[in-house]
Amino acid sequence: MNPIAARQPVVTAVAFGRGPSGAELDAIEKEMPLILAEVDLLDVEITTLDRPATVLDERRIRRARNRVLAERRTLTNRTVSVLMGGAA
Repeated sequence: MNPIAARQPVVTAVAFGRGPSGAELDAIEKEMPLILAEVDLLDVEITTLDRPATVLDERRIRRARNRVLAERRTLTNRTVSVLMGGAA
């Protein structure tokens, strides 16, 4: 029996086992409200998979979508403001 092993070198030069850098953690922290809003939207959508959506379910989905859009807008405005030096 032949062992299965990679015949090519690893594509990335970064050593495995290291955690994210400080800059990557900062970026994740800035995007966390959007990530949480998207998780909430996914949770609401999952609850309606196995049954017909009621009026209340439709309202929850609409609110969750609006929250995602609001967080995206906030994140985009914050990014543009930083890129333009606060002049936006």
